[in-house]
Amino acid sequence: EVVQVYFRDRVSSVTRPIKELVDYRRVSLQAGQAKQVVFEIPIERLAFYDINMERCVEPGEFEFMVGGSSADDDLLKQTIQVKRHHSY
Repeated sequence: EVVQVYFRDRVSSVTRPIKELVDYRRVSLQAGQAKQVVFEIPIERLAFYDINMERCVEPGEFEFMVGGSSADDDLLKQTIQVKRHHSY
């Protein structure tokens, strides 16, 4: 099984993809087995180039989606808030 992590910037000053793959991990499972997988996503992975061509993460809502595929029906979702602007 491949566990995939996607994110969506719900409010952005520029048009961004509906889903962006930010991490994934292959996990070996036996039939019927479950495993906990932990991801640490650095905030820099959420960065994009703004209208001034500077890499940044803007304040706002980010939705993370985790599952075995990118299909919406298969994804667990969690929204987080980024409180301040980050420049890179």
